[in-house]
Amino acid sequence: MAEAKEKLFPEFPPVSTQEWMDKITADLKGVPFEKKLVWKTGEGFNVNPFYRAEDIEGMATVTSLPGEFPYVRGTNVSNAWLVRQDIEVTDCASANEKARRLVAECGVTSLGFRIKGERVSADNIQTLLEGICPVETELNFMTCNRRAVELLGILTGYYKEKGVDLNKVQGSVAYDAFKVPLVKGIALESDWIEDVVDMLKAGEALPHYRVLAVQACNLSDAGSYITQELGYAMAWGNELLAKLAEAGIPVDKVANKIKFNFGISSNYFMEIAKFRAARWLWAEIVKAYDDPACTCRPDSSDKTADDSAFCRCACKIKIHAHTSAWNMTVFDAYVNMLRTQTEAMSAAIAGVDSITVSPYDDVFKTPDEFSERIARNQQLLLKEECHFDRVVDPGGGSYYIEVLTRSVAEAAWKLFLEVEDKGGFAVVANAGEVQQAVNESNSARKKQIATRRISLLGTNIFPNFTEIAGNKIEADSECGCHCHKDSEIAKLDFSRGASEFEALRLETEKSGKRPKVFMLTIGNLAMRLARSQFSSNFFACAGYEIFDNLGFETVEAGVKAAREKKADIIVLCSSDDEYATFAPEAFKLTGGKELFVVAGAPACMDDLKAAGIEHFIHVRSNVLETLQMFNRSLL
Repeated sequence: MAEAKEKLFPEFPPVSTQEWMDKITADLKGVPFEKKLVWKTGEGFNVNPFYRAEDIEGMATVTSLPGEFPYVRGTNVSNAWLVRQDIEVTDCASANEKARRLVAECGVTSLGFRIKGERVSADNIQTLLEGICPVETELNFMTCNRRAVELLGILTGYYKEKGVDLNKVQGSVAYDAFKVPLVKGIALESDWIEDVVDMLKAGEALPHYRVLAVQACNLSDAGSYITQELGYAMAWGNELLAKLAEAGIPVDKVANKIKFNFGISSNYFMEIAKFRAARWLWAEIVKAYDDPACTCRPDSSDKTADDSAFCRCACKIKIHAHTSAWNMTVFDAYVNMLRTQTEAMSAAIAGVDSITVSPYDDVFKTPDEFSERIARNQQLLLKEECHFDRVVDPGGGSYYIEVLTRSVAEAAWKLFLEVEDKGGFAVVANAGEVQQAVNESNSARKKQIATRRISLLGTNIFPNFTEIAGNKIEADSECGCHCHKDSEIAKLDFSRGASEFEALRLETEKSGKRPKVFMLTIGNLAMRLARSQFSSNFFACAGYEIFDNLGFETVEAGVKAAREKKADIIVLCSSDDEYATFAPEAFKLTGGKELFVVAGAPACMDDLKAAGIEHFIHVRSNVLETLQMFNRSLL
């Protein structure tokens, strides 16, 4: 090995950050750097267009290794995650048959069973798990909170009956203490922690079962920003630590029973940063309790000489990642496969413990065999062909990823402290503050979708012009325990980002009348083609029939052609300079028989409005509100 590092490309002198900034400033020609190139995120911090080594100097997390506290780079020295598929249990025998096939033939290493409370019984669980080895496959269960303790007891009895070593089974029963206020809009009872204690005690028989769920994925599915999901998740987990510590239960025992279930949004790099930051923040939170010596692994290598009495394994967060439902769409639904693929990639690169990829049709129907197979294969492709499981934290050391991790952590930590100052997660959830904050984020993001500041392919941009969706959406079901009550506080709004556009297009589809939109293209070739393309995509978002054209010699010829097509809307597509002449002429020829629209926001807009022209569409338009207005006029 060389005694000194070789400096590559020595003929090139080093370039300082200031020199880079001077060059950028000159190239921008007076446009402010912060306005043009700095990304102002919804997460509460800005992202620069470039980062350098100096930006990560002094960051302690950069020098840590995978498996080392504070676990930014991973809780293990391997990146082998579990491929999970969830099964809706409607019939235990058929669910068992499906589960056995998934494990034996399809590469699944983790199963999730959604079972209604009314179906929880020893006989049903025996039928459900027959022939499935609980040591080789992680088994996870989701049921009504009221039946969760009973389910744990049944599982323990079943494993004992089968002669399974209880120290080797791994899985979870997702008891969500805050489902009631967050999802159902009902305040927690004053004795809610007693039920949590009962759940924790029931889980003692299964040492490696996680029985307390931090369902941060609900926040993600409700449209939260990434830093909101992380900050509230940390406060959520800390609430369990604090309350159970007050009940006399050691923090290490509680921490080792908590599983964090996060969503994965399409914000690729920020999701990588979120999972890295989650490991970091949770490690620091648990460590802050300074609990007694670890009893689970006395010889743990995680202990160091300076704090040998501290349980480091309790600091390791357990993360399951689930692709988010918020950005899934009903129209052009195959695009959902692309969304979930990038989401799974970010979670895999970030080093989570297990991943569930939702089938592309999950938001509007019961997934079929094809969609489930593709969802599984999306993960298997990352493992078997892309070898993502062979490299730990490949983003580590990247100036951008490291700074982004720090930024996400700082913003989430700020929110965490705000929650703690208000009395903790239970207080703010019972007051509806968490729900309100997340719902406001949902609304803000939907507004960005409405104005195309956020793109949803196939929904608000580049729609499939001819697609007919039909009645795809199936009704949600209750848990089966008849424990539903009317909401008394704010609850999370699970309407997806595309929901309003989908309602708009379904309204068009169900009306039985499909408005016809005719592009009257004239004048400057480049401008008329660009604006006709923009306008076609604009109106196709509402499911309208589009008639595009290469161009007309005269306005009169264009209006005549439009009427031959029986157009409901005529869109004039030309250049700003030519609108002053073409627009009044075309508007006069329509005579109010068709809705007349000008594509663009020309300097002469005020003059055109004075002439009676009302409708203009352009890049600053609220696409949703504009199309809703046209629907009211035409349907």
